[in-house]
Amino acid sequence: MLNLNSIMIGSSQVKKLAEFYEKVFEKKPDWAEDKWHGWQVGSAFFTVGEHSEVKGKAKEPQRVIFNLETKEVKEEFERIKKLGAKVIKEPYEMGGGWIATFADPDGNYFQLMTPWEGAK
Repeated sequence: MLNLNSIMIGSSQVKKLAEFYEKVFEKKPDWAEDKWHGWQVGSAFFTVGEHSEVKGKAKEPQRVIFNLETKEVKEEFERIKKLGAKVIKEPYEMGGGWIATFADPDGNYFQLMTPWEGAK
């Protein structure tokens, strides 16, 4: 069985993206080296780093969306909105849980989601 253990976002503006996610995760990176920064977020490792073939904003940001689980979707939505994340979709209910969608400074989409109890 495969286990997803990390996500890496390539960027041409690593410092700006790292500063943004430091605020989102409310902690300094667990690992930083040159133009790479990484955080342990739950059971996965989240990394932002320089990529030679990435320029500017994401052209199709909805192609890959990563989800951050929280039981406080509405409260976290307000907190992250104040950090300057672009709101794509305000919190809405779906299947008994809540979802909200943002874009980071590079335009990559990410969502806040109520934990999916059926996934355990």
